[in-house]
Amino acid sequence: MKERLEALRSEALQELQQVADPGQLNELRVKFLGKKGALTEILRGMGSLSAEERPVIGQVGNEVRGAIEVVIEEKQLIFQRQETENRLREETIDVTLPGTKPAAGAVHPLNKVAQELEDVFIGMGYTIAEGPEVETDFFNFEALNLPKNHPARDMQDSFYVTDDILMRTHTSPVQVRTMKAMNGKTPVKVICPGKVYRRDDDDATHSFQFNQIEGLVIDKNIRMSDLKGTLLQFVQQMFGKQAQIRLRPSFFPFTEPSAEVDVTCVQCGGDGCRMCKQTGWLEILGCGMVHPRVLEMGGYDPNEVSGFAFGMGVERIALLKYGIDDIRHFYTNDLRFLSQFARM
Repeated sequence: MKERLEALRSEALQELQQVADPGQLNELRVKFLGKKGALTEILRGMGSLSAEERPVIGQVGNEVRGAIEVVIEEKQLIFQRQETENRLREETIDVTLPGTKPAAGAVHPLNKVAQELEDVFIGMGYTIAEGPEVETDFFNFEALNLPKNHPARDMQDSFYVTDDILMRTHTSPVQVRTMKAMNGKTPVKVICPGKVYRRDDDDATHSFQFNQIEGLVIDKNIRMSDLKGTLLQFVQQMFGKQAQIRLRPSFFPFTEPSAEVDVTCVQCGGDGCRMCKQTGWLEILGCGMVHPRVLEMGGYDPNEVSGFAFGMGVERIALLKYGIDDIRHFYTNDLRFLSQFARM
């Protein structure tokens, strides 16, 4: 058996010296050292040896295994170095080639317009107030002069969670919360940006979720002329010094008097076109003097102070500013549409 082991060592070392690739090396490892390999096959015959011969043959078997393993490891290191050298040769980098410019994102047009709106009003001395999107019926309706069963509630078909909890239909509840937090102190001068929800069918001009920015000013001797001057300054900063506004009488339960505000058509400048239906004007927002009942509900004495409020849809402003014809473009994540605003 000893002679067979020595012969196996010589055979294995001779064949290993002629190995040309890692695949062939692995085949020889299995052939000589595997579970069904030549060395295992020889050592299975140790059961027929005497007690004195077994240790001697066992030691020779270990020496043969060790000698074969050493050569295999050396060959593996050689093949690894060769592979590394080949990869370095084949994968060289030409540092003079121009790099691949990564695709850069851009501010979403709605966020861009919302930031511009906020900057305009912050420049006039307003601060930003925020509130929850899931509101109570009290803050969303009752505190805004819309008691239960009031017919004007039908104007804002709502998403109710419970009989008293709903997704806010406007950011006006933030105005009420601000008034209560001020505890009767003046002046109040805030804008309230945020998402609102109404049960509208999605089309080119409507969405069940959209963005609003509302404003509220409360102090002594606040007049309708202050409101008009504020809105004119806002419009001219957003659409240019040539832009003008007009106020048309309207109705909102939380303001009295109330008005709809139109701006000169951004496309024809007031001359009349298809966009403004030949009128020269485009509706842009609603506004009015804060209703005395709303002041009372907010903790203010309407005999001592007055105020004005206004509200606009961010999507509406963006449609006009960029000449977009369909509100759904803002929500479909079409990169061909969104990438245009990276250059603005």
